[in-house]
Amino acid sequence: MAETSDIYEKVMDVARRRGFVWPSSEIYGSVAGFIDYGPLGAMMKRNIENLWRSFYVFQEGYYEIECPTVGVEAIFVASGHVKEFADKMVQCPHCGEYLRADHIADDNGIANAGTLSAEALQAALHELPCPVCEEPLGEAGVFAFNLMFETTIGPGSQRKGYLRPETAQGIFTDFSRLLRFYRDKLPFGAVQIGKSYRNEISPRQGMIRLREFSQAEAEIFVHPDEKDHPAFYRYADYTVPLLTIERQLEDQEPAGFTMRAAVDEGVIVNEYVAYYIALTHQILTAIGVDPARLRFRQHLPDERAHYAADCWDAEVHSGRFGWVEIVGIADRTDYDLRSHAGHSGNSMTVFIPYDEPKLVKRRRIVADMGVLGPRFRGKAKAIADALAASNPGEDGARITVDGEEIFIPADLYQIREEEEEVRGEEVMPHVIEPSYGIDRMIYVALEHSYDEDEVDGEIRRVLRLPAAVAPVQVAVFPLMNRDSLDEIAQAITGRLTRCRVLAQYDDSGAIGRRYRRQDEIGTPYAITVDYDTLEDNTVTIRDRDSTKQIRVPIERLPQILPALISGAATFPELKV
Repeated sequence: MAETSDIYEKVMDVARRRGFVWPSSEIYGSVAGFIDYGPLGAMMKRNIENLWRSFYVFQEGYYEIECPTVGVEAIFVASGHVKEFADKMVQCPHCGEYLRADHIADDNGIANAGTLSAEALQAALHELPCPVCEEPLGEAGVFAFNLMFETTIGPGSQRKGYLRPETAQGIFTDFSRLLRFYRDKLPFGAVQIGKSYRNEISPRQGMIRLREFSQAEAEIFVHPDEKDHPAFYRYADYTVPLLTIERQLEDQEPAGFTMRAAVDEGVIVNEYVAYYIALTHQILTAIGVDPARLRFRQHLPDERAHYAADCWDAEVHSGRFGWVEIVGIADRTDYDLRSHAGHSGNSMTVFIPYDEPKLVKRRRIVADMGVLGPRFRGKAKAIADALAASNPGEDGARITVDGEEIFIPADLYQIREEEEEVRGEEVMPHVIEPSYGIDRMIYVALEHSYDEDEVDGEIRRVLRLPAAVAPVQVAVFPLMNRDSLDEIAQAITGRLTRCRVLAQYDDSGAIGRRYRRQDEIGTPYAITVDYDTLEDNTVTIRDRDSTKQIRVPIERLPQILPALISGAATFPELKV
């Protein structure tokens, strides 16, 4: 196994050399927080996104939408990002570097630095060294820095906009249209995969902290009183390592819970949150995350958003970065819809019909417009509306219109008791949100799959990526580039490609070197066309992880390879 002390350098060396990830705009001097995905990285990224879709779109049935990455200011005023989406920053008085204050505190052993106030952080940083120049930070002031990229829409800076800091807001603003699309019934959900932007203060963690990054988010709208997932049976017995609030406070390790037990014991707030914790565990292990280095940490009370009923982070352990948040899963209650409804004036509710209509007694206050009209003129209608919503006393009602308090005597209105048939009620849904960081998923998959072993006296570097996310799924080699071996190999490559297998033809260099090259990029299987092929029409299939080989007829390849890649068959199960 590879040593973890320098795993980051080894992984990134392979990533850069083999075309997974490169520094962005390198010829002009790279800027921290931006990366380019090379040919293999872009393919791996698409594979991980498609694996995510196989769960959320195909299994869960949530349709995907796509919204602009630029939004008008009103969206982010309503969401709270304009006012509150900020990190605490400090500028070193010696070298002038801008730094994230809570990260400096964290690196120096100050617990829960992210929850400290600016004043408390200032006191904590006073004697600490600047991580750049190592001089004491002293009286350097801690202040808030909004992380959104601001822009203008149209000429003349007429309308302010922002690059979206998350993909979720487009789903919320489309709520009414999505509701109609799903035929006005709860629960329903929508997903979105796309770019988001955060102007990070000092990103120094490679793919873990980017200024432009890809998110995959699902927003699931549920009845506030009905949070039992209809398909909970699917994950009820699924066991996940949970680092609960209590275990964090007592400095304990995570404990394994089935999702049924976690909900029944009140560890997880409801079945919806538990369901998506289990589903997330399944996705992360499917992309190659080591289950032994995966946990779900519950947000502590002082870090959880005030409106959230419960929130968990899927954290993966990295040899370089420690525990890294990869996915956030939250019950956000009705915060998002209520905020957008209040700012936009649009209804964000769902009409829920009763099984049987109900007769409800209502009190209605009816103004005497014949008197109010002449007396109050232009204000008469506003006064009548305010009166209808008031709670009058015995002698009259006190109302406020345009900031003015007005007393309306009891003889200027009537109170009527009426019975009304009610067929249902308007309900504002709650939102369950699983939010995935695609770039972080890619990095931890690369790190956890990286391995080294010795073959024929040489160190073999290998990415043990699952076949579903490997950028190349099978390599096809002619033993020699002559005697029709190359023509047969090219024909096999074309046939596999038509079967939707990501096949790569390679005839460059010695066969051993070609194996090593494919091992290093994570290709799970390699097919070799040799001189026996000319005699019996068979080829060898080599397994990346065991390096074992088996001969199979060429005509069976279109059945064997898709089965191996999908997991329907395993290499040891193959028969000659």
